[in-house]
Amino acid sequence: MSKRIETDRTMHSTSPASTRRAGRRHPLAAASLLVVGLLATGGAYALATTSATAETTTASAQLVEEGGKLFAANCATCHGLQAAGTAAGPSLIGVGALAVDFQVGTGRMPAAASGPQAEVKPVQFTQEQIDAMGAWVAELAPGPAVPPERYVSGDGDAALGAQLFRINCAMCHNVAGAGGALTQGKYAPSLAGVDPVHVYGAMATGPQNMPVFNDLNLTPEEKNDIITYLKYLEQNPSVGGFDLGALGPVSEGLFIWIFGLGGLVAVTIWLTAKSN
Repeated sequence: MSKRIETDRTMHSTSPASTRRAGRRHPLAAASLLVVGLLATGGAYALATTSATAETTTASAQLVEEGGKLFAANCATCHGLQAAGTAAGPSLIGVGALAVDFQVGTGRMPAAASGPQAEVKPVQFTQEQIDAMGAWVAELAPGPAVPPERYVSGDGDAALGAQLFRINCAMCHNVAGAGGALTQGKYAPSLAGVDPVHVYGAMATGPQNMPVFNDLNLTPEEKNDIITYLKYLEQNPSVGGFDLGALGPVSEGLFIWIFGLGGLVAVTIWLTAKSN
């Protein structure tokens, strides 16, 4: 009988309930594992971010240094070693990377000679060199930066762009973007075939005789609408016959004077000679 009682006690002590109580985890075990996982993940992310930031900073420093060398060799004669300007060239402090991209990227700078305005000519630098000089100038003081691709993609509202162009640009560049003459030997250039980034850069920086259209005058989206309109003009030539250079009443009046009146005179002479 005593053996049976001992056996029952043994079976009771090793029951499933007692086994569960003996194998139960500590209440803080799950929280501890979660904290360890978060710390490990955060540490790995911080290490990767720090490495990437260090690499970016090093690359930017190298780009600025290379830009400074290019500037000293090609631009400092007119603009000064610190770009503060001289009698031969204006200060570039605060013009930003976008002004450098426009002036150098269109070949206007370095200027071949002094004159009413810088002429467009073949570009003398690669885009990487232009970006380096722009980065160096941008380090001098804040200024307009090269816009993101979405603002120069030309996929905006062409109708709105046409309206904005007529209001803000057509008085100099002609409603068809063909350009026109200004005073004292200056002129508004044709906008046909101009890189969209340079069109944006001209509006944002106001080179030479052009006014500055900052984001309060024309938002980046509206600038893209104007670019869209200019691209539309390139893709859709005049549907009304000869556009005569799209220069408006000047070329049209000259055409009528020479060919219209000339034709009438010729017909008159022919009719008179026939009657005689």
